[in-house]
Amino acid sequence: MTVAMRMCFGFREKTGNLALDHMTRTPGAGFMFIPLHDANTLKHIKVQWVTMGLIAVDLVVWLFTGVVASQSVSQATIVGLGYIPAVAFHHARLEPALAFIPEPLTYITYSFVHSGFWHLAPNMLFLWVFGDNVEDAMGHLRFLLFYLLCAAAGALVHGLVGTTSEAPLVGASGAISGVVTAYVVLHPRVKVWVLVLMRVPLPLPAFVPLLLWIGQQFVMLVLEPDGSISWGAHVGGILAGGLLVLLMRRRGVPLFDREVVTPRAVRDRRTANPAMAVAPGQQLRPRLPWNRE
Repeated sequence: MTVAMRMCFGFREKTGNLALDHMTRTPGAGFMFIPLHDANTLKHIKVQWVTMGLIAVDLVVWLFTGVVASQSVSQATIVGLGYIPAVAFHHARLEPALAFIPEPLTYITYSFVHSGFWHLAPNMLFLWVFGDNVEDAMGHLRFLLFYLLCAAAGALVHGLVGTTSEAPLVGASGAISGVVTAYVVLHPRVKVWVLVLMRVPLPLPAFVPLLLWIGQQFVMLVLEPDGSISWGAHVGGILAGGLLVLLMRRRGVPLFDREVVTPRAVRDRRTANPAMAVAPGQQLRPRLPWNRE
């Protein structure tokens, strides 16, 4: 396993702190589990265009920075598009050659840049499994706005945790954290196949692994606020996702898998009895045995 893959999935050297070592050296410290599939069909859209578009953009950016571009160009792109707290909070300034976009845009652009394939792949897998149903619940444009706002919230909390940090933050995990939180608010009881500890595939109700994962992010932010994984970005995305899903879901979309009867469903149920069926424009009259017309 490469160093990048070990960092992505949470393998680290011992620190001497028993609790911290247990939390951060197990497979999946950044990802306690790996989602494989959910049995959750789309109800309002036919194709998850925004989810696929976001994955495509992330993949194209990674192909440029990780495959096509030279090392110097790749590093310049990561620094220029990444979110740097010291720059955002005016403790430092980028060289003019690296400041090729306005600084406020880095609250969003950082989420489309990844440091390597094993940084990109788990994020995109989470987005593929959970993003389509959140997009379905919100609609295409609102889901795109939701995703970008979660990314911005992740950057903001990451910056507040360490305002003088000059290390660029990159990766979609802040936005993905918002998507995961929205999913568990919408569909906590849906069965999700997950790879627990990267070894055991299990079908679990979504709330079991997702709430454990969400709780882990808050614990790790306290235990390791300045580690190699940006727990602050995860927590920022979680907070934003939990709030925004309440405001941005479609009208009539239930929370927590509750059943909602729409007016059309009520009408269909009321006229399901053939004895009460009428043609348009006719007066409603029960069809009794002696009424043979």
